[in-house]
Amino acid sequence: MNKTFDFYFDFISPYSFLAHKKLKKIEKKIAIKIKYKAILLGGLHNLHGIKAPAFIPSKAKFMIRDCKMIAEKNNIKFKFNSYFPIKTVNLMRGVFIAEEDDYKNYYIDKIFDSIWMDGFNMNDQIVVDKVLKNLNINPKTFSLRCSSQNIKNQLKKKTDEAFEKGIFGAPSFYINNKIFWGQDRISFLIDELKK
Repeated sequence: MNKTFDFYFDFISPYSFLAHKKLKKIEKKIAIKIKYKAILLGGLHNLHGIKAPAFIPSKAKFMIRDCKMIAEKNNIKFKFNSYFPIKTVNLMRGVFIAEEDDYKNYYIDKIFDSIWMDGFNMNDQIVVDKVLKNLNINPKTFSLRCSSQNIKNQLKKKTDEAFEKGIFGAPSFYINNKIFWGQDRISFLIDELKK
């Protein structure tokens, strides 16, 4: 039985955070392996010609209420970030740095929590530097590595790959050449994993 799947995400997405938390709970109960795939959601939307819900006032208002409702239903600590939208390009590039240095899962957990549990202003470089220091990451080294062409290319490549597979939003899960889009499709993903 194939219990490995790809999880396409961007820290900017509160629904990706909620999916991450839900999957971590499931991961403890059944043997699944989550392969996190960092993408730049804004770039993916641009490739598809999509306007993000966060930039449509009526949808943005609904999204805040919806996320809080989902978090409460699933017993997930959540605070809609008052600094939203967060510019995540360097944070997403950081996933590739964390992967190279073998602390990817820890990094993903802590950055998600900083944005969607703690409500930190991750648009402020001073705040980002403080979070990185708390993760034992040197902010200057991190910033230099984020600006390297290799790291930039990796994020662009993953975003382009997602587009080519037909993925248009986050969170998206990919298994057996099938896409499951949205945190509310996790049960369908689990059914597919059990096949």
